[in-house]
Order: sequence, then structure tokens, then C-alpha cells
Amino acid sequence: MKDTSAFTALVERERNVTVTRNGYDVFHCLSSEEWAMQRDEIAKAKLLSRILLAEREIETGDYDDYDTFVAEVRAEYGL
Repeated sequence: MKDTSAFTALVERERNVTVTRNGYDVFHCLSSEEWAMQRDEIAKAKLLSRILLAEREIETGDYDDYDTFVAEVRAEYGL
């Protein structure tokens, strides 16, 4: 690439640029803002998934309360 400032301007303007070779995607470039937004959305989705799993575990009774959990950990590791 000979003109990185022009490419940088393109990515900042378009927010998502796909670079191809022989008609096939080689890589994608995202603006820092777009990358941060996608990273945050993935983190939120993972958190929501874990919350939903925890709610299901509570509904089915498939959990240990704190005191039981701590006692099991202490017993397992000799604490």
C-alpha cells in the first residue's frame, strides 16, 4: 500500500472496508469506533447469555447457595 493516509481516511469515512484479492475477501478494516461498538455488543451478548443461564438454573433449582458453595470449595482444597 502506497498511500496509507488515503486508506485511513477511507476506513474512517466508510467505517468498514473489505479488502479483496482476486474477488475474494482477504481482510476487513474497521474504524476504531466501529470496532469498539462491536466489541461492546459482543460483551453485552455474553453477559446476557450468562444471566439467562443463571435465571434458568434458579428456576430449576440447579444451584448452590453461597454457604454450601464455600463449604464445598474449602473441603475440596483443604482450606
